[in-house]
Amino acid sequence: MPLQDLREFLDLLESRGQLARVRHPVSADLEITEIADRVSKGPTENNRALLFEQVEGSTVPVAINLFGSAQRMAWALGVEDLDELGRKLAGLLDLRLPEGLGGALNRGQELLGALRSIGLGPSKTRRAPVQQIVERQEATLAGLPILRCWPKDGGRFITLPQVITRDPVTGIRNVGLYRLQVVDDKRLLVHWQRHKGGAEHERRAREEKRPAIPAAIVLGGDPAAMWCASAPLPPDIDEYLLAGWIRGRPVEFVDCVSQPLEAPAHAEIVLEGWIDPDEHLPEGPFGDHTGYYTPVEPFPVFHLTAVTRRADAIYPTTIVGVPPMEDVWMGKATERLFLPLMRIFLPEIVDVCMPAQGIFHNLVLVSIRKRYPGQARKVIHGLWGLGLLMLAKAIVVVDDWVDVQDLGQAAWQALGNTDWARDIVLSQGPVDHLDHAAAQHSFGGKIGIDATAKLPEEGSPRGWPERIEMDPSVKARVEALWTELGL
Repeated sequence: MPLQDLREFLDLLESRGQLARVRHPVSADLEITEIADRVSKGPTENNRALLFEQVEGSTVPVAINLFGSAQRMAWALGVEDLDELGRKLAGLLDLRLPEGLGGALNRGQELLGALRSIGLGPSKTRRAPVQQIVERQEATLAGLPILRCWPKDGGRFITLPQVITRDPVTGIRNVGLYRLQVVDDKRLLVHWQRHKGGAEHERRAREEKRPAIPAAIVLGGDPAAMWCASAPLPPDIDEYLLAGWIRGRPVEFVDCVSQPLEAPAHAEIVLEGWIDPDEHLPEGPFGDHTGYYTPVEPFPVFHLTAVTRRADAIYPTTIVGVPPMEDVWMGKATERLFLPLMRIFLPEIVDVCMPAQGIFHNLVLVSIRKRYPGQARKVIHGLWGLGLLMLAKAIVVVDDWVDVQDLGQAAWQALGNTDWARDIVLSQGPVDHLDHAAAQHSFGGKIGIDATAKLPEEGSPRGWPERIEMDPSVKARVEALWTELGL
């Protein structure tokens, strides 16, 4: 059965030795960050989810580092390892005609299951755990254990929300993971970057002269829904549909009490309000996943109109900063899930890796089955044209036998197989909103590197050397002798 809410996930983690309860009083001002940072970067056996039960100035416990390992991230999405996600989606996307009646029936059942999981209509309830307590006139952010993460942050930030808005023209829902800076007990600043769906809703609202964008900020709920807010889906694809497919049943909603929106019924806390598309205030600085502080920029203001919550609500949060941190594994889940979609457009791709050291968008390693001259360059340009991969600053393409998850092996090939006068593609284009190295905001230089074995047509008239490999029969003999060698 899929996990229904955050507390079921916490119970699962605790039963498997992956949750540490911290009963000592701690401060949400820097202390929780320092503790969580040490845990996420420490020995693997000590890297667990943390539940702080006594946070100074609040009665609400804080859960952090929930997705901070490959195993916990997989369990959050209902699988044992993240590669299962890609295999599951690849099976659904397989466009080949099934063989025989049995194959056709199996395919039909798979498609029917997918339709049932995303829901053919809204799944709604009137009695939602997240509305056990409803505050309207008295609604306030006071009492929530919102973290100040780093010493020079501009304030306290909500960092693990699901921000729900609807397109002012089409009404299609967008769910985004955007940090939110506290201005006061009734206002937040919404850091939706220019390439994200929420920012597009803001632009359309201005064009349509809409005075307000209804919004709901969801904290907690089913862990698949929490993660899906970070998924780089194509425009106008509802992230909660992806969550429903992952969890095998639709997300259940409840009508918000003060805004014309629906929110997940099994969340912990929902902050309802509206965003003025014409009102902006300075947001930041913020210690970001780049390892640097994001400078101050104007972002829109969220005005609180209601708070609904569970009677015993838990506040989920995360921190970002110098990697590796929890967001590394959230990004790894994205990489594994979206690999089959990349292969639809670029079928020669074997594997992709976006390592933590590349901060997701700074480095993409790709292995391909190369069949013709220029194929690596085709893949480089193709990836720059796929959704948010347009933000990739460096794409390195290697041959199919190279394990791109092994950074040492990938670096060996990239450095040894490349003639820098011949094998690079220099370009300019969109870069991440947070890229401080770009000369212009969100626009800068990009590089593609062809680290594959070169064909004569690609400027290698000398021929390409053969890789060193041991004779398979020798390897088998030594393998059989290994335990007797005492090594």
